[in-house]
Amino acid sequence: MPAALTPAAAAALLRDGGVLAYPTEAVWGLGCDPENEAAVQRLLALKQRAVDKGLILVAADFDSLRPWLDLPALPAQRLAAVQAHWPGAHTWVMPASARAPRWITGAHDGIAVRVSAHPDVAALCRAFAGALVSTSANRSGLPPARTRAELDPFLMAAVDGLLAGETGGLDQPTPIRMALDGRVLRT
Repeated sequence: MPAALTPAAAAALLRDGGVLAYPTEAVWGLGCDPENEAAVQRLLALKQRAVDKGLILVAADFDSLRPWLDLPALPAQRLAAVQAHWPGAHTWVMPASARAPRWITGAHDGIAVRVSAHPDVAALCRAFAGALVSTSANRSGLPPARTRAELDPFLMAAVDGLLAGETGGLDQPTPIRMALDGRVLRT
């Protein structure tokens, strides 16, 4: 298992194209620079996840997500409803901007995003100065790791680093809802 990194060291690793394991609100996640296609493809290969499914982006603040989103496509009252839940353990699928590549959106016109209140996630995103890919640290079809001890040895041998910290204690991964209508996609 890689040594635990500080947020600054983890952010440097991400800027260099690395893939990182890090604690989130409920489970351990895998992350990378969403603008680095090679890093995203490597992360997807490690997870054995199809690119068509799309990925979540997590950030410490809404401004870091703005470039990825087509905000004029979202009615103001719906945007206000989304923002009322942030920072927090709520993921929303919002209209994606033209900047959002298919290796992030998958086969979708929207992009799943979250402004996290988890202190380790927020510190990592601030150190990176932007949004990061956030997907559970497990191979597709296997249960996600809730603790550091549960992390898959195969994945840990393949990632470039691990952020120091613990998960936030939620029982389930964050719910995912559609920003346009509030419909629940994952509870």
